[in-house]
Amino acid sequence: MTDTNQTPHIFKAQVYYEDTDHSGVVYHANYLKFFERAREDIIGIKALAGMWHDQNIGFAVYKITMGFHEGAVFGDLLTIRTTWKIDGAYRIIFSHEAWRPDGTKPAVTCTLELVCLGPNKKLMPIPDLEFLMS
Repeated sequence: MTDTNQTPHIFKAQVYYEDTDHSGVVYHANYLKFFERAREDIIGIKALAGMWHDQNIGFAVYKITMGFHEGAVFGDLLTIRTTWKIDGAYRIIFSHEAWRPDGTKPAVTCTLELVCLGPNKKLMPIPDLEFLMS
């Protein structure tokens, strides 16, 4: 595995009422939305849209591992810290941490593996992308 980013990318995610469940904490699946937005912020919406519309290239989730340590609540402004690594020609592994304000540890941790897919949803090598070089 080759490191391509040692400094975490920071993305802020506001917790809205609709993100919470009956117990008042963020519904577990909504963390995936926060992490997806962080990845889109890293790669860039314009780059992703261009890949999709112009080249029929996209990414698909291959594997996810999550740990829930402390529930975020309505009104929290979460800090999503993300690092990534390239794992071979086809896979990018993202490590996400969701931090609550004044948290002493991550509220949620996630390791998410993406694979690159080309036309006809066939596995293809990851194209040269600017974010991979930062």
